[in-house]
Amino acid sequence: MQKALIIGSCVCDVIIRVHQYPKISEDENIISQSLQLGGCAYNVAYILQQMHVPFDLFSPVGKGIYGDFVKENLINEDISIMIESNDNNGCCYCIVDDSSERTFLCEHGVEYLYTKDYFKLLDMNKYDCIYICGLEIEEVTGNNIIDFLEANNHQTIYFAPGPRIHLIDEDKMQRIFQLHPIIHLNEQEILTYTHQDDVNQAVVSLYELSQNVIIVTLGKQGCYYYDGYHSYVVSTVSQEIESSVGAGDSHLGGIIACRKKGYDWYDTLTNANKIAVQKLSQ
Repeated sequence: MQKALIIGSCVCDVIIRVHQYPKISEDENIISQSLQLGGCAYNVAYILQQMHVPFDLFSPVGKGIYGDFVKENLINEDISIMIESNDNNGCCYCIVDDSSERTFLCEHGVEYLYTKDYFKLLDMNKYDCIYICGLEIEEVTGNNIIDFLEANNHQTIYFAPGPRIHLIDEDKMQRIFQLHPIIHLNEQEILTYTHQDDVNQAVVSLYELSQNVIIVTLGKQGCYYYDGYHSYVVSTVSQEIESSVGAGDSHLGGIIACRKKGYDWYDTLTNANKIAVQKLSQ
């Protein structure tokens, strides 16, 4: 089996639990604080590792307290570090309230920035699919990633635009759409980007641009599949939610793993839903 190439951030997540997110000028005591390895690309790679699917995590690892934390934990998890930088890593503050919903405050460091020289490290004969996240595309170096994708347009591309999809330069989005990626996003993200009020209309609108499979996660309802001809919802089981941090990434990680193992789309999404539920319960 060829590898999946996972492009994106591996970051120190600072998980802060509160009863409620404070409004401006309010003072809220936290319940707890902890550190864990996170970042969209790492979350995807972790699922591939658990499902014994070969991958390379192509994520810059830098210096500083957060870079040291990332490096130590990747080594402990036996994940190869392909890019090392002398610049500092940032971190992500993940604030989780009593509703189990998460709010992110991010300091972007070297883990989000890609130089053209990084991609010279890759032997593309090893891979048959590529994962990318919108956060790295949004950055000033995002065009370097797109240039690389355009030079390897025979690869299957999985694109997770993320919650800042509306802030990605439209020229970048159009270049990515021309590569016909499989797009994975949640209901709020697709409605925001397409300016639609209904998911059914939104997927049709987005498909006109990308011309490939679109997956929309629907929370407790499961996920929505659309390929231009067929559409259906794959339901999920109810589960008590501890935190939604990383659940969407884990869902996409499950999709990539199952597709590489030869599952059809319905079975792929059924399994991906189960993986996301397990993540939500942690």
